[in-house]
Amino acid sequence: MRNRPNYLAGLGSLVWLFVVGLPLYVMLIATFQSRTDYAANGPLALPERFTLDNYLNDLDDGFAQYFLNTVVVTVCVVGIVLLLVPPLAYAIVRSDGKATGRVFRLFLLGLAIPSQAVIVPMFYLINEAGLYDNLLGVILPTAAFAMPVCALILSGVMRDITPELYEAMTVDGASPWRIFVQLVLPLSKSGLSTIVVFSSLQAWNGFLFPLVLTQSSENKVITMGLYDFQTEHGVDIPGLLSAVVLSMLPILLVYLFARRALVQGLMGVGGK
Repeated sequence: MRNRPNYLAGLGSLVWLFVVGLPLYVMLIATFQSRTDYAANGPLALPERFTLDNYLNDLDDGFAQYFLNTVVVTVCVVGIVLLLVPPLAYAIVRSDGKATGRVFRLFLLGLAIPSQAVIVPMFYLINEAGLYDNLLGVILPTAAFAMPVCALILSGVMRDITPELYEAMTVDGASPWRIFVQLVLPLSKSGLSTIVVFSSLQAWNGFLFPLVLTQSSENKVITMGLYDFQTEHGVDIPGLLSAVVLSMLPILLVYLFARRALVQGLMGVGGK
């Protein structure tokens, strides 16, 4: 029997494509025209003269420093998560003790506590530690708030490893550390990719901690640097949108390369 084309689904797809594509079109087109042309022709018109001045001006006006600071924060947050979460998830999965379960449930309370609720005590803590207006003062709380979700994801992936594999390596005389390095980590690549993408997004798009815990322009990150395009005389929309494009390219590349592993890792959260 010949299947009939689903015109309603096709129409819905076109509508959805229009809803998603129009904002992207407006954003990209604005970055290639001057502020004067944008104000005169409107957001939907093609630029009369394509120019890269907006991107070049962003880099000259300090955006490169904001970009570098954001890279440092993101790399450090991902490094802390990869250093601490895999051993934690392994201990949660392999331990049968009640104490480990209680600690894990206490650890997961971080999922129920929003960062906005603890920002005031976090400010005093970072200030007393001498880390105010320091990138380290942004890195540590960002990593701390990313770890509960990452531990939940990775422990779910590790539960999918069959007990027979653990038993086979134990019979061969493998130590817990060797089992962790040679068995668990290679079979948890999808979960590791997932927590890398998640923690990268948390660090790259972080706004609250940089806003409260930094002050000087030398320690600004991208999300704070976007404020520079708003002045008392208005907003430089083409310059702002070109900065947005530059800021989203790295994290978009990370997602494109790791999207398959990201989906597989999220599917393993519930375990078998």
